[in-house]
Amino acid sequence: MMKTMSGGNCTLNVPAKNSYRMVVLGAARVGKSSIVSRFLNGRFEDQYTPTIEDFHRKVYNIRGDLYQLDILDTSGNHPFPAMRRLSILTGDVFILVFSLDNRESFDEVKRLQKQILEVKSCLKNKTKESSDLPMVICGNKNDHSEILRKVRSDEGENLVSSDENCAYFEVSAKKNTNVDEMFYVLFSMAKLPHEMSPSLHRKISIQYGDTFQQKSFQMRRVKDMDAYGMISPFARRPSVNSDLKYIKSKVLREGQSREREKCTIQ
Repeated sequence: MMKTMSGGNCTLNVPAKNSYRMVVLGAARVGKSSIVSRFLNGRFEDQYTPTIEDFHRKVYNIRGDLYQLDILDTSGNHPFPAMRRLSILTGDVFILVFSLDNRESFDEVKRLQKQILEVKSCLKNKTKESSDLPMVICGNKNDHSEILRKVRSDEGENLVSSDENCAYFEVSAKKNTNVDEMFYVLFSMAKLPHEMSPSLHRKISIQYGDTFQQKSFQMRRVKDMDAYGMISPFARRPSVNSDLKYIKSKVLREGQSREREKCTIQ
């Protein structure tokens, strides 16, 4: 099955099996949106703006194959627990973020990790879904002085020591330290092309979307960088009803297990 994404005069048919959702979770003010901004734009914003829930989409052409990555940047205050549970149910890969200078945010990550494992375990018992659950525990703000540190490195490493599909990184979204490496490892654990990492593909604008799928573009010889990424600026989050239908179809084994309604691109 092909999933169609339209933008301006551009129509991209992304195979459903190549469409993934990355969910970013953590307490408020730990830098979740800053990490997402680094991933998408390579930028860091000093001004803090509370996130309710932000949705982003990036489409890739990697050696002629199209991939889609939807990114759900969740609220740190989680005012709607049912929505957070739905985000977990529909997620394929996870980033759990805490601040190295905030002990409470680390405790929240431990609760989130436990919740994700429980929710996904329940879903896997009712479906044929793979048991793999790619996840990164991310300690942000490692550019701060060690005097301010409230969480030791070994504490973070202990959270992932028993799971080969879970990794721990200490990063700085502000200084862009270890951010690329973190995404590289996450995508490798998810068995996704490592070229989806920010530094391993060429960024192109939506205005060149038609070229993105032209045969000549797909069939050119492999060069130093045969991977391209494009942000969809008008992507909208699928409706709650759409996500619920997606989960229901998986549980009832109706249709293809990875089928999910596309967002509307205006």
